[in-house]
Amino acid sequence: MSTAHNNAPISPIEQSLLQKIRSLPADKIAEIEDFVDFVRYKNDDLQLSRAAAKLSEASFKRIWDNPEDDAYDSL
Repeated sequence: MSTAHNNAPISPIEQSLLQKIRSLPADKIAEIEDFVDFVRYKNDDLQLSRAAAKLSEASFKRIWDNPEDDAYDSL
């Protein structure tokens, strides 16, 4: 089994993907790189949104957790 730049073993799926990518012309490889960047950005953005929501829970709890809004808790 080969190793990646970080010395982690490359899985069979990764090896297969690398072989497929290497068989493509340069312009298609650039498209794949753009797509991978998009997927990574999308994942980072999702993690950031979840972290921000988690951090704001305490602040919103003081606003939302009150007797006047109890009727909405069961919705």
